[in-house]
Amino acid sequence: MSAAPWPILAPVRGRIGVAMALSGLSAVLALAALVLIAAAVARLLIAGTGGPWLPVGLAAGCTVAAIGLRLAAFGQSHRAAFRLELLLRRRLAAHVATLPMGRVQRIGPAAIAKVMQDDVKALHVFVADATPLYARAVVMPAATAVALVVLDWRFAAAALAVAAAGIAVMAVAMRDGGALIRAYHAARERVSAAVIEFVQAMPVVRTFDAGHDSFGRYQRALDAYLAMLVLWYRRSALAARASLAILAPLPTLAALLAVGLWTGAGDDQGRWLAALLTGTGMAEAMMPAMALRDMVARAGLAAARIAEIVAEPPMAVPEPGPTPGPDPGPAGQAVPQGLDLCFQTVGFRYAADEPPVIEDLSVTIPAGSVTALVGPSGAGKSTIAALLCRFHDVTAGRITIGGVDLRDLPPERLAELVGFVFQDSFLFAGSIADNIRLGRPDAPMTAVIDAARAARADDFIRQLPQGYDTPAGDRGVFLSGGERQRITIARALLLDRPILVLDEPTAFADTENEAALMAGLAALMRGRTVIVVAHRLSTIRDADRILVLDRGRLVEAGSHVALLDENGLYARLWRAHERARGWTIGGHRHGEPA
Repeated sequence: MSAAPWPILAPVRGRIGVAMALSGLSAVLALAALVLIAAAVARLLIAGTGGPWLPVGLAAGCTVAAIGLRLAAFGQSHRAAFRLELLLRRRLAAHVATLPMGRVQRIGPAAIAKVMQDDVKALHVFVADATPLYARAVVMPAATAVALVVLDWRFAAAALAVAAAGIAVMAVAMRDGGALIRAYHAARERVSAAVIEFVQAMPVVRTFDAGHDSFGRYQRALDAYLAMLVLWYRRSALAARASLAILAPLPTLAALLAVGLWTGAGDDQGRWLAALLTGTGMAEAMMPAMALRDMVARAGLAAARIAEIVAEPPMAVPEPGPTPGPDPGPAGQAVPQGLDLCFQTVGFRYAADEPPVIEDLSVTIPAGSVTALVGPSGAGKSTIAALLCRFHDVTAGRITIGGVDLRDLPPERLAELVGFVFQDSFLFAGSIADNIRLGRPDAPMTAVIDAARAARADDFIRQLPQGYDTPAGDRGVFLSGGERQRITIARALLLDRPILVLDEPTAFADTENEAALMAGLAALMRGRTVIVVAHRLSTIRDADRILVLDRGRLVEAGSHVALLDENGLYARLWRAHERARGWTIGGHRHGEPA
């Protein structure tokens, strides 16, 4: 059996050890009960040896004690399993919270969720149900072998020969078993992933392909799973059935009967009967040992995936000590002039063997200014915003706030300085008020309402069934995109950070909501240093400075008017933007004859 799961069980190793000890002792007492029953029967069969009541009473006591110890063993193992589940989920959550956001995104939320839910649950099942059986599968055959040797070594040799034959056949059945088990679980996981994808993508599926393509992926996953099962069956079915037949109690009983008749060991009826009863313990213990193989393998795979997440290097943080970095200043006041942002020969690539995303970027953003980042798709605009929030760390150069490298700022100090409004606004399933309070859970209701009013969200919130206490639904499903975005703006207003990063906050707003969003953003941007990642160029024409990026490099910088006069990349983007705004159904621009 694989020992892969054991290292990760260290936090509850003591309780697991107690559970296994109790289970092993239960197996010994169960075996003792069989020997005592044999002694009682022998007393009945052999005249003049006294009544059977003493061995019967002792057998009953051993049986009751064995049952009690087995229940206690499972009680200990289940308590250990629940404790381990709690500790692992806390550890994983705490560790994931320390990872760079970019790394979390690259691993994928689905993969992390599977580790924290399914893999931790697999270890729970292993600890709760398998560890007592594991101990029984080891102790019972050993105790049986000792008992048979004490009775007559020839009985022990016969029982061990049958067990060895069964194990040998099982080894043939399980050749390449580790690889087959891994392939089996991988095929199962692909089926699960295809089901999740098919259900989550149902609106798109029904709109575009009626399920032909997506259901085809599910069908292919099923076909691969079936092929895996057929391969496994063809390789091991005959040998597995043969080993199960050999390790059943009847072959061992037959061997013990044959030895007793052939050698004359059966002349001692009490000893022969004791050998027949205890010999079945050898075979009976082998069955759970075989059943445990798959459970141990599954737990080993789960433990390996958990270990992979835990091994991910956390985001580097400065050593504890006096907190460096500029003072964000009192809430509600203008941005201190010391909070200039400086990109000093910044470079970034996602991996050492991948091309650079940002190259040799050097620019200073004065405190209190509004700076827009524009450029073609893939120019590196959102990456720069992510670097400023330390979703990734630069791979060359450095970024400073008030002269302090971001990597020298504790995460909590950086969070006090920089706020972020994402393109894809995320809301939790709690109330509207709780979503606005995110980051300031102790904020009074008056402050929540003031922030909502400034974000132009108060009017629609009051029209909801429970006002500010209305649940937003999973990911804000009960609200429109524009409403969700205004709530995230209210959230940012309540946090009142001096530096603000906006990643195209109006990207998904309709015409009716865009005016309200822009009014809310105007309130949010007032008196702050603002970096805007823009695709709609009309929203940033009044920015203090526009930085134009192309393939990760800064190619132009200046005001809207100055950049148009240069007739460079920005001017081309602006003309394309103007043409897109004038497009209508039918291919005609406004004012052109049909």
